[in-house]
Amino acid sequence: MPSTVVHLALGGLIGAALLGAEFDRRSLLVVFAFTALPDLDVLAEPLLPGAHRSLGHTFVLPAVLFALLLWDARRGAASALRRRFGVRGVKLAWVGAFCLLAAGIVPDLLVGGVNAFYPLHDRFYTVDGRLLYSTDRGWVQTLVDLSPPEPKPARTTDNFQFRTVLDAAPTRGVEPAPEEARVERIFPVAMTGFRFGIVLLSAVVVSVRLAGDRFADLFEA
Repeated sequence: MPSTVVHLALGGLIGAALLGAEFDRRSLLVVFAFTALPDLDVLAEPLLPGAHRSLGHTFVLPAVLFALLLWDARRGAASALRRRFGVRGVKLAWVGAFCLLAAGIVPDLLVGGVNAFYPLHDRFYTVDGRLLYSTDRGWVQTLVDLSPPEPKPARTTDNFQFRTVLDAAPTRGVEPAPEEARVERIFPVAMTGFRFGIVLLSAVVVSVRLAGDRFADLFEA
């Protein structure tokens, strides 16, 4: 599953693209905070089994946040966000909320799944598959499964949990001796080459945007 580092990389790319002149170190930290917020549900695992990818990865969270931002924006001059933080604060809040959804939740929906409507509906959903055009078969898609449901229980917080950094499990890729009981906790950074590429791309783009005119000066005669 995508690590928090990968989520932050995606959030940095979105912030660099959407914030324009408002993009700086302080706004980047705000974007990172919004993006990392869903993964904080791992802290609730000891008290609420199945909380990870449920409590913070539900679409209910960004829906409520967007509703509050829209309500505040419609107040015009009485907008609490605008009066407290100005236009910059309003723009940053909207971009941050979008990062929470697009960089914090959606990547996990595509890799492993999330409890998308928790707590209104307790079930994990995954969007995974292929979309292609074949000269023999025409359009082929497996992103949306239109076949009858398989005769097995749906994944819910009662019968399914994701492994988290809090869980110790047998060390991967090691054959322990009979007298050993080797266990490990994994703190993922990039579990595939593609995700590592995203982290590197984000590091370059964010660094260039933060450098601003200093980077442009390198190309001046």
